[in-house]
Amino acid sequence: MTRTPKHAEIVIIGGGIIGCSTAYHLAKDHGADVVLLEAGKLTGGSTWHAAGLVGQLRSSEAITQVLKYSVDLYTKLGAETGLETGWKMTGCLRLACTEARLNDFRRTAEQATQFGMEMDILSAREAQDMAPFLETSDLVGASWLPTDGQASPSDIAQSLAKGARMHGARLVEDMAVTGLTLEGNRIRSVQTSTGRIDCETVINCAGLWAQKIGAMAEVAVPLLPIKHQYVLTEPMGLPSNTPTLRDPDRRTYFKEEVGGLSFGGYEPNPIACPSDVVDPTPFRLFDDDWDHFGQHLEQAMHRIPALQDTGVRQMINGAESFTPDGNCLMGNPVGPENFYIGAGFNAFGIASAGGAGWVLAEWARTGRPPMDLSVVDIRRFGTSFENPTHVAAQTLAAYADHYALPAELPTAS
Repeated sequence: MTRTPKHAEIVIIGGGIIGCSTAYHLAKDHGADVVLLEAGKLTGGSTWHAAGLVGQLRSSEAITQVLKYSVDLYTKLGAETGLETGWKMTGCLRLACTEARLNDFRRTAEQATQFGMEMDILSAREAQDMAPFLETSDLVGASWLPTDGQASPSDIAQSLAKGARMHGARLVEDMAVTGLTLEGNRIRSVQTSTGRIDCETVINCAGLWAQKIGAMAEVAVPLLPIKHQYVLTEPMGLPSNTPTLRDPDRRTYFKEEVGGLSFGGYEPNPIACPSDVVDPTPFRLFDDDWDHFGQHLEQAMHRIPALQDTGVRQMINGAESFTPDGNCLMGNPVGPENFYIGAGFNAFGIASAGGAGWVLAEWARTGRPPMDLSVVDIRRFGTSFENPTHVAAQTLAAYADHYALPAELPTAS
């Protein structure tokens, strides 16, 4: 039986990639006394089944810097820990079927320059030269970001976990959190399935179960687990340096996987997970739903005609945490002053994790974010987002608008 630690300066709840990154940065950068608690096994929530695309450019300069930090970390982490991350800087092609989309890419390219990144605008022919398997007759152009890439989610998480342990963090598996002891405006201890841990700070990185942990601290966590599907194909002879692809006008994304492709998308009719997803069932997948996925399959076969003659190895239908505005939840919510959160990463947890762990470590140690992170600060949501029905409706709408152009998004009333 695992022995319960009696005390820790900081307790992290959740052993996915965000929790492991936070433990790594707290231990390495701050020398903190850290205990990470995982109810099952590390990566057993949504990390293990994530697709693993790593993009960097966002409309917020601060979030772009967070994502750039992730890439920098993944590039060198394997050498530090001895566990490889699967990181490949393949670059990313973003495809435009309309002039409106291409104009948005042009604006984004100007923004990239301001953020210290290079993003090129390409013709449809240039895009096909980079990825000859593409059907480009309906394209008006593309963009190219050479420093984007892909990685193995579980490998990154395990490498971060090893790094955390190397710097003194204690990572404990098979230890569920059953409650939090509050005194006034502070959490004094964490109750687990095997005993109590006294602590000074608690960080909720519980992913799909972040709402459940938040409720223990009397904090509303506005996220919704949604079913997100992608497929892995049989080998197609693709080289390992094939660029990742995003085809937003057709709502799909692609990356090379063992000579084949993995691809999925963001449908306009998303399906929320059943309520029992909050039960601590590790490494869970839902049944294949080809009827629902068919819309992505049709679009993918148009873009990459070779898929019409390629078999499917596996469908992944897993739960991912999404939020009402498509941005993650970080920081100190209204509630206990020593309670922090890092959750709701909207299927960008792998791209975000390196930088998010650094941010959470700094935030929890100093009480302040290391930069202007108001766009992801959990306090941005008002009291209406304490209503689960309202959260669900807004989150499903945000998922459906994932690839919408800014002019197509609804305006706040």
